[in-house]
Amino acid sequence: MGKEKTHINIVVIGHVDSGKSTTTGHLIYKCGGIDKRTIEKFEKEAAEMGKGSFKYVWVLDKPKAERERGITIDISLWKFETSKYYVTITDAPGHRKNNPAMEAAGFTAQVIILNHPGQISAGYAPVLDCHTAHIACKFAELKEKIDHHSGKKLEAGPKFLKSGDAAIIDMVPGKPMCVESFSDYPPLGHFAVHDMRQTVAVGVIKAVDKKAAGVGKVTKSAQKAEKAK
Repeated sequence: MGKEKTHINIVVIGHVDSGKSTTTGHLIYKCGGIDKRTIEKFEKEAAEMGKGSFKYVWVLDKPKAERERGITIDISLWKFETSKYYVTITDAPGHRKNNPAMEAAGFTAQVIILNHPGQISAGYAPVLDCHTAHIACKFAELKEKIDHHSGKKLEAGPKFLKSGDAAIIDMVPGKPMCVESFSDYPPLGHFAVHDMRQTVAVGVIKAVDKKAAGVGKVTKSAQKAEKAK
């Protein structure tokens, strides 16, 4: 059995227009993460827009707005493999207005109840572990009970959940925390729920309601949670 490859995570940061995307795209190409034909395609498309030198930039800057303006607006992710390593490269925006600090005012998650002795209703507030966060989180609204195999909706607005049930739930953290949808960033998109010194549930985050750090405006989910106190 061969030796398992080392996973390398690289985040490229720097001031706007410092050449982050160009350097990153060139590095990906040189390491074999993208083929020559694709680079030639980007070079042709960039030349047609009068940006012939942007062929490496376009490896990561895919949205039309980014290509037209020549700047990175959102975070880009690229994964590739070499003979020795698995590599994940993240290219970050250079201007803070394109990636402002945000916190989760609430989020919607698909949750499976594994082991709870009683019934779980809206307002339940166990401890949630997500990545390094360890924060009390309220089950603000039980939106629907689902089949945990197919995901098919079984019941709208259930009054309670018990062990073995799966559901879509609106959740509100008790303190500011950083989470992402599982589809966008898996490490911050799944969690475990702890209560009574045991893991009572696990879940994946489907969508996040965000607000700028320090901003007082909250989402409907958070408002519902406050009313339920």
